[in-house]
Amino acid sequence: MTRNIQTLEAQLARLGVPLRPHVKTCKSIEIARRMMASNSPGITVSTLAEAEYFFAHGIEDQLYAVGIAPGKLDRIARLYRNGLPLKLTLDNSGSARRVAEAAARLDCAFSLLLEIDADGQRGGFRPDDPGLLETAAELVDAGCHVLGVMTHMGASYDCRDAACLERAAEHERLAVVTAAERLRRAGFEAPVVSVGSTPTASFALNLDGVSEVRAGTHVFMDLVMAGLGVCRIGDIAISVLTEVIGYRPHAGEWLVDAGWMALSRDRGTASQDVDCGYGLVCSESGELIDDVIVRSTSQEHGILARRDGKATEPDRFEVGQRLRILPNHACATAAQHGGYWLVGEDLSAGRFWPRMHGW
Repeated sequence: MTRNIQTLEAQLARLGVPLRPHVKTCKSIEIARRMMASNSPGITVSTLAEAEYFFAHGIEDQLYAVGIAPGKLDRIARLYRNGLPLKLTLDNSGSARRVAEAAARLDCAFSLLLEIDADGQRGGFRPDDPGLLETAAELVDAGCHVLGVMTHMGASYDCRDAACLERAAEHERLAVVTAAERLRRAGFEAPVVSVGSTPTASFALNLDGVSEVRAGTHVFMDLVMAGLGVCRIGDIAISVLTEVIGYRPHAGEWLVDAGWMALSRDRGTASQDVDCGYGLVCSESGELIDDVIVRSTSQEHGILARRDGKATEPDRFEVGQRLRILPNHACATAAQHGGYWLVGEDLSAGRFWPRMHGW
């Protein structure tokens, strides 16, 4: 985990842009503090429960990087009154009208970033959308603060090589820089130009015009990141500890006590060149068992099978043996659990960091 954090810090230091870590992956103050470099402007959150939790632990500079739902504005106004000026994300003109109405009703000057649609995969304004300037003007007229623009290049997850990831990072950069320049020419200061995803942050060659980068999965990495070439299998810092509970002789498959409630239903590697099922299997000490995957899951059961479809030998494992499962998607798997048991040569045994939940 520490090495993953340091690797991205070094990458962004070379490019001269600070990291605003996305803590939706870890949802732990212990880990978030380690993700924040000395020049981090703050953190990125994806739920109001995260915002409240990290604010209670002293982190006051936060960006809520999900298009704002109008029904949450009363709760956000309370956060403002309590001292947390949460930066909001707005991705359409209809929401702008609701924010403007709430600002007047609640007497609250919200601070917002306008989301830019860089890849056609999520909400946001196209960089050349006339509605971008109209929305900014409507918000300012309502007494709100338009701080700039942000985007997330989700299309980077469709890449299969470094050249594609480099192009995705540059496309992401150009989209927000172009939008920010339009806002400035129209008289808006737009000091914040925020980009982010672990793949594009890792492969960006140029971040000119960008004020901050958001990334979070890099802290743990996962099988999707490995499939993209963002990390190696050995960089994955999170696993689910499970125990062998039985053997299915007619199928030549082993059962473990980690089903989708422990591993999640995420099948993010299914569309990649190497399908890892519901996770890769390792020994308790972490060595990869490269011919066995979690083939399927039910609520509390996982089924281990050979990749090639042949029967797994009845003496391959034994009941009671502990194994580790590497996850497809670190965020989804971590969300199933109450915290993290730390292992490492320089750590005391049984060290536990709790994790927050909820919205």
